Amino acid sequence: MNIRTGLMASLLLFAACKKEDNNVSKDTYEDGVSTVIYDLAGDTEASVADGVEGKEKRPFKPFFFRFKDKQQSWDSTAANRKSNSWDVAFTDVYNALVYPNNSADARNPGYGGVGKGRIVMVDKPYASVTEAPTEADLQTNDLGFVGWDGYPQPYNSGWYFYSLNTHLAIPIRNRTFVLMTADGKYAKLELLNVYKGNPPAVTDLHWPAPYFTFRYYVQEDGSRNLSTPK
Repeated sequence: MNIRTGLMASLLLFAACKKEDNNVSKDTYEDGVSTVIYDLAGDTEASVADGVEGKEKRPFKPFFFRFKDKQQSWDSTAANRKSNSWDVAFTDVYNALVYPNNSADARNPGYGGVGKGRIVMVDKPYASVTEAPTEADLQTNDLGFVGWDGYPQPYNSGWYFYSLNTHLAIPIRNRTFVLMTADGKYAKLELLNVYKGNPPAVTDLHWPAPYFTFRYYVQEDGSRNLSTPK
């Protein structure tokens, strides 16, 4: 089973219709040095099913995100994909498969380009991750991408659980991803939600998605120091 087939099996992973007012406080994730992104809209006009109001059944368009200036791009040309103009790509069904910009990985949108990206999982709270692995360790343990926990990752290293009973995504708390940016700097990333408003829990299959909330910290001095305030 390939990645797309497995993810498409979730069909109604997310849909869009309504939202309740039970958002997480925006102060929860602010630490003074990390960048926090709230409700970054993915391809909200696509759907995996027919008959979803306001949506079209078609593949989701990938988008690309650059850490240094919070730039989102929908440019999927080979020139952009193979450049170092982006650090992570949000791809596939509901844009929930996240790749670093890795030019050496044939599965990667940036394959054949110049990106130095790698990504590994650390089962620790974000603030507790204070040092990146060595570059050699990142290359050895590189996951390639992160998405649905348990599939397509065989080692339980995704960023959300998916319920086959409720067809809802549940973000995994206190799981951090350490990565190398496209230009070779160390960073850490916490993917917090795919539902609009960053709700602490979702029980409504029709909650608006994909709207990504995440935070990250890039060590600009080139060291492996990823300390951030608790």
